[in-house]
Amino acid sequence: MTSRPLALAFPLKGSQLIEASAGTGKTFTISALYLRLVLGHGGDESSFGRELLPPQILVVTFTDAATKELRERIRIRLAEAARFFREEIEQPDALIADLRADYLPEQWPACANRLDIAAQWMDEAAVSTIHSWCQRMLREHAFDSGSLFTQTLETDHSDLLGEVLRDYWRLFCYPMHDDALNWVRSHWGGPAALMPRVRALFGSERPTDETREPAELITACLQERREALTTLKAPWQQWATELRDICLQAVAAKAVDGRKMQARYFEPWFEKISAWAADETLEQLDIGTGFTRLTPDGMAEAWKGEPPQHPGIDAMAGLKAALDALPTPDAAVLQHAAGWVGKRFEEEKRRRAEMGFDDMLIRLNAALQADGGERLASVVREQFPVALIDEFQDTDPVQYSIFDSIYRIEENHFDSGLFLIGDPKQAIYAFRGADIYTYLRARQSTTGRHHTLGTNFRSSHAMVEAVNHVFQRAETGRGAFLFREPDGVNPVPFHSVLSQGRKEQLQVGGQTLPAMNLWHLPTDQPVSNVIYRQQLAAACATHIVELLNGGQQGSAGFLQPDGSFKGVRPSDIAILVRDGKEAQAVRGELAARGVRSVYLSDKDSVFAAQEAHDLLAWLKACAEPDVERPLRAALACVTLNLSLAELERLNQDELAWESRVMQFRGYRTIWRTQGVLPMLRRLLHDFKLPQTLIARSDGERVLTNLLHLSELLQQAASELDGEQALIRHLAEHLALSGQAGEEQILRLESDEQLVKVVTIHKSKGLEYDLVFLPFICSAKPVDGSRLPLHYHDENGKSHVSLRPTPELIAQADNERLAEDLRLFYVALTRAKHACWLGIADLKRGNSNSSVLHLSALGYLLGAGASLGESAGLARWLLDLQEGCTAIHYAQVPEAQDNLFHPPRNEATLRAPLLPKRKAAENWWIASYSALRIGDSMSAATLEAPESPQAQKLFDDERLDPDAPREVAASGGDIHRFPRGPNPGTFLHGLLEWAGEDGFNVTPEAIEKAVGARCNRRNWEGWIITLSSWLGHLLQTPLPVNDSHVSLSGLQQYQIEMEFWFASHKVDVLALDKLVCQYTHNGVSRVAAEPVLLNGMFKGFIDLTFEHDGRYYVADYKSNWLGPDDSAYTFDAMEQSILDHRYDLQYVLYLLALHRQLKARLPDYDYDRHVGGALYIFLRGTQSASQGAYFTRPPRELIEGLDLLFQGKPIPPKVEPAWEQGVLL
Repeated sequence: MTSRPLALAFPLKGSQLIEASAGTGKTFTISALYLRLVLGHGGDESSFGRELLPPQILVVTFTDAATKELRERIRIRLAEAARFFREEIEQPDALIADLRADYLPEQWPACANRLDIAAQWMDEAAVSTIHSWCQRMLREHAFDSGSLFTQTLETDHSDLLGEVLRDYWRLFCYPMHDDALNWVRSHWGGPAALMPRVRALFGSERPTDETREPAELITACLQERREALTTLKAPWQQWATELRDICLQAVAAKAVDGRKMQARYFEPWFEKISAWAADETLEQLDIGTGFTRLTPDGMAEAWKGEPPQHPGIDAMAGLKAALDALPTPDAAVLQHAAGWVGKRFEEEKRRRAEMGFDDMLIRLNAALQADGGERLASVVREQFPVALIDEFQDTDPVQYSIFDSIYRIEENHFDSGLFLIGDPKQAIYAFRGADIYTYLRARQSTTGRHHTLGTNFRSSHAMVEAVNHVFQRAETGRGAFLFREPDGVNPVPFHSVLSQGRKEQLQVGGQTLPAMNLWHLPTDQPVSNVIYRQQLAAACATHIVELLNGGQQGSAGFLQPDGSFKGVRPSDIAILVRDGKEAQAVRGELAARGVRSVYLSDKDSVFAAQEAHDLLAWLKACAEPDVERPLRAALACVTLNLSLAELERLNQDELAWESRVMQFRGYRTIWRTQGVLPMLRRLLHDFKLPQTLIARSDGERVLTNLLHLSELLQQAASELDGEQALIRHLAEHLALSGQAGEEQILRLESDEQLVKVVTIHKSKGLEYDLVFLPFICSAKPVDGSRLPLHYHDENGKSHVSLRPTPELIAQADNERLAEDLRLFYVALTRAKHACWLGIADLKRGNSNSSVLHLSALGYLLGAGASLGESAGLARWLLDLQEGCTAIHYAQVPEAQDNLFHPPRNEATLRAPLLPKRKAAENWWIASYSALRIGDSMSAATLEAPESPQAQKLFDDERLDPDAPREVAASGGDIHRFPRGPNPGTFLHGLLEWAGEDGFNVTPEAIEKAVGARCNRRNWEGWIITLSSWLGHLLQTPLPVNDSHVSLSGLQQYQIEMEFWFASHKVDVLALDKLVCQYTHNGVSRVAAEPVLLNGMFKGFIDLTFEHDGRYYVADYKSNWLGPDDSAYTFDAMEQSILDHRYDLQYVLYLLALHRQLKARLPDYDYDRHVGGALYIFLRGTQSASQGAYFTRPPRELIEGLDLLFQGKPIPPKVEPAWEQGVLL
């Protein structure tokens, strides 16, 4: 029996940690755990104990993109599982099959329903980023968290911070004078320059014992500095003279090496030292190599015999360091600024009820730590009994503190679940505040509850083997990731993973390619980064062109399991880099060889592109087309690309210039009437930019940027007033293009075949077939020059220092190397099939010593030792290759000028496809009103009425144009009530009101309702007449079949029932013929209109009711048949029905009823269930006939009409043969 996969055996309660190495199916596992939580799966050991629904399961990840992807993946998984549980599809994967096998077949439908509900509920699922979840918690639990109900989320607080900094400047720097003022001006410049330095210190703990103000601090410190400098300089006036004499004598006596000690070197040194010692104001001393030559070691090297002894020579060894260590106010004043600005910044945000992203976390955490924190934690725990935290290695102390407060990680409570999923080997976001030490704390808190995903599903067997080999070799000593402690404990170990392998195989020239290719750039001396970049970018581009050409010729590509061969294409290749400089180098080389590429980074703002500057010029010209300079600037910009001849013509030809002015005036009009986006699109098309740009190799990129910028401007314009405001908005963004908000990051121009150049940080979580790491040896060691310095103490607590000691610098650099190793791991694990590493012995700056061991790869190769001489690098690489066939060592291939010719798009337009049916088919929505437009009817529109009221207006009798229109002031009886469509609708309205109240209404209620409606129309005189009429009508027994029914006695009914059904090319004349044949003994009547009903047929039935098991339709008619009750005889009513063709109406209403009952009643039969149609002539209710006309058309008619509307032929009526004979 094989062991169950972790996703099914995992205990769904308590705090658990899953470590998932790259490519081991983390997202797959999360979605499987989600499925189990929804189903309440697992025995007593591993189930949560109850079923959960999406709003109760919190899933937190770190980016919006990841959130969308995760939610979609879970939704698809739930839906697939539901279908599999219903046995509608084959198993989507083995895991879901195992899951179903844990349930009895009779439980499957219930499970499927539960999964379905969850899938449909995924829009409300609690899958979100940590920030948006914190914001939601603060809003939903405002009382418990002590936050405001409405807080604005401000994504960019730089304006407010700038304001606070200017306040600081006014308060503390304006009053300064003398030394303090000079120091601030030379070191800080202004508030804008201070901003990044202060921002870097936010969030760090600051010493609070300093009470002095900046001016005092600076003055005191500069005084101290002067005194220290004076003490330092004191003996040097004399020492310089004495040392000069010693050196001159030695040269004269030839006691020194003439090449190393010459008067032309040392004379200037001593002159500079003397001048420096004599001048109080001079701080810096620059004697170049003198600092090393005039030390005991330097003298010993230059002297032939015993070197001279002198206190100056001993002091020189420490002079440069002593000068560098002179007291400076920088750190203290910066801390003061950071403290004051930070505090004021928080106050301002609270005052404005605004929050930045970090504030959400800080405020929720503060609420959880406060007095009522436990109550808030229990409320959140109740809301989300289970939480899954994805990418947990990127967490920070505040985030950890929030989840620890809520789910009590160390105590491991079984009534809630917190599952932390991450990989410490991929913790690469320290620059964003992510903190691997926090992860290690969580790892310690969950001791004994660690789980690992051990199989890689991304890469080929060889690729996994190569990565395992590289890191496993380095697990000795301090470990591959530098976390092994002296006692042997290693919280970030490297465990080799198994591999599932890939179905396809990478082949070049019929040979399987090695998975990891080490390209060595052999040199005698360490080389600079510049040379390294140049050489490897060219070699990398050359090799990519060879692969792509091989892909076109069918010699390089992927052999599929079915034997087919798929050539390498540009989109299969990714080049991973650290920064824009490296990207530029390799993209330049690719472009020179005809390979198009795209650069994806987290930092690239669309506002940094040239197009943004050109767009600004266009906007200025469109806003003021009559001003010459901006218009000339716009026409001359690079993106429009007008020829020099064309631009010169504008200088010479007045008419040409005038036409351009008019053109831009047109743009201004469009801008003012339609907006900036339509205006820019018009401009692009007028200058034929889409056509000209697509022909250029970078054209798609330029066009994408232009459209992206236009969109952003259109968005901004909705909040800004006028053209100049928008121009200023764009200009400000151009000035700040370094900081890109999410919506400003460059978009991918197309899914077309492009080689992707990606930063390693951006590539995390992605995968590529072939990966090039041409510059993997480059590193940026921490040397203390960039402040503040970030480091962690032995307890893993984060610190910031502005006065770093050599020990702290070493500690910070060690952390930098550890992160570089993790970055290297991320880079290597992106490849599915193969990767290429560019390796060289590098130096840094002017020094000639090797710094390779400071890079991640250098550390792994030499176990931390530095490379003695450059030639030894080959030995290191061969040692790495040994014992692993998947790794191949070779020298960097020669760069060549080979070209790649992307396949031309040979697609030609095919003949246009013509639709099988005519697009102009007359499809429309008809109603009964479309059928009765004979000569005697007034011409009405063919459109079906939208509401019952609209239908009434049409149905009711039309007035004779000459009939009197005035309403009689007082009512005698109902016969004198006004005639025509509007009064008719009024009567219908009263019956509709009665129906809504159950038809069983009291006389008082009737009078009140009638009174209110009459008063609105100034018909007060009719209130009594209409009230008694309505009361009588509701109680009147109306004839139906062989019995009677009154409206007040109805139990089951529906008023104003709307119906729709399809009509397929129904010929109204055929329909009319059928109705005439079967109703009213076939008497002749007004012909219906010859139209074709094709589309939908709709209508509203006044009243549909059930009586004694039969169903009826009723319609109210306000037609005036005569001056008193005697006019409402059966024949008169029938004649009115025929004159107005109400026969068509009731037949179609009964057809609608017939279809409805056929769909709803299991044993439906027309003869048994359909009662018929009742027409109530409202003015004749007191007559002998009660104004009621009842009829029931035969079954053949209704079934014939049913077939007619379906577009089917009506079968001929079969009659007995003998009878036919008689008829003949």
